[in-house]
Amino acid sequence: MDFRKEISGLEKSLIQWRREFHQIPEIAMEEEKTASAIAEKLRGWGLTVHTGVGRTGVVGILQGRQPGKTLGIRADMDALPVTEETGLPFTSTHPGRMHACGHDGHITIALGTAKLLSHFRDQLKGTAVFLFQPAEETLNGAQAMLSSEILKRVRLDAVVGLHIWPDLPLGKIAVRGGPVMAAVDRFSVKILGKGGHGAIPQKSVDPIVIASEVVLALQRIVSREIDPLKPAVLTVGRIQGGTTFNVIPDWVELEGTVRTFDPDVRSLVAQRIEEMLKGITSGSRATYNLNYEFGIPAVQNDGKLASWIQGVLRKSLGEDSVVVDLPPSMGGEDFALFQGKAPGVYMFLGTNSEENPLYPIHHAKYSIDERVLPIGVKIFCEIATEFLA
Repeated sequence: MDFRKEISGLEKSLIQWRREFHQIPEIAMEEEKTASAIAEKLRGWGLTVHTGVGRTGVVGILQGRQPGKTLGIRADMDALPVTEETGLPFTSTHPGRMHACGHDGHITIALGTAKLLSHFRDQLKGTAVFLFQPAEETLNGAQAMLSSEILKRVRLDAVVGLHIWPDLPLGKIAVRGGPVMAAVDRFSVKILGKGGHGAIPQKSVDPIVIASEVVLALQRIVSREIDPLKPAVLTVGRIQGGTTFNVIPDWVELEGTVRTFDPDVRSLVAQRIEEMLKGITSGSRATYNLNYEFGIPAVQNDGKLASWIQGVLRKSLGEDSVVVDLPPSMGGEDFALFQGKAPGVYMFLGTNSEENPLYPIHHAKYSIDERVLPIGVKIFCEIATEFLA
């Protein structure tokens, strides 16, 4: 199918939709206005629509004229608790909320794909299932949707998703098999000492000094105990303890994250955190409480499906448009959970251009080059029509 004329006629609508969604950013599990607008559009194009999926998610089902395979197309739709500083005329109307991660673009690309494919319904074999997911930023929206009755009933043969990416040139699409984004774990520690006067430390057990030793010791797990060829990150992102300059507190809390790809490395890091805490606190006359949460797994793209998509996109976008060597990111994505339901591929679509200053995602001045929107629609449409054929 040749989508060029259809996509060209849709460009103004794509920009309008993106700006509408950009103005109403809603954070995780609060995406009520966003979900309502998505559902209204999908119904207008004749899709079967399910709302409240995983609380605020939306599922749109486009059934082709003939039976066949089922492809899932996933788009995240939540915003961030960031105060926007772009100065755009369509800036956020929700104070302290912003689409600073491109999800307004993801929504728009998936909607554009749904609209175009609905025009070709009679030529489609099989089913396209559009998955508008809440709460990606908090990494719990995919599981909420997958636990719903509607998605328990839907059998997917494959699932695809993409992220608009400011580190790639406009229009380049990165597709690779294997690891793409890391597993995300979270830990919190409470070190319990004995408080007292800052001038008489010998009568106390200082949890601040112990916590300082713990932070440094934890870094040795990655630098000295993990194979350098197996990526791992351990970051302590929060330390809290004490109330004033001359009082030793009773306790200090630490909170951090672990990012890995290899399951054995993941298990080893969790084990060594516990062992180091036990050794350091016992040697310092303190105790500790540790809560370690194994979160979402790594995004692992299906190699066969990724290779097939590379071939499809080379034909439709050109050889130079497909990037196959983008390094994996230590960021996390709960798209990984959809890959547990079906073979999946997560891609990165470039939006960096001279006209669009390079601010990183989650920055208060982040925005996208809207020329990326029709490119994203073409990518999803080409994949869908070829897969369902």
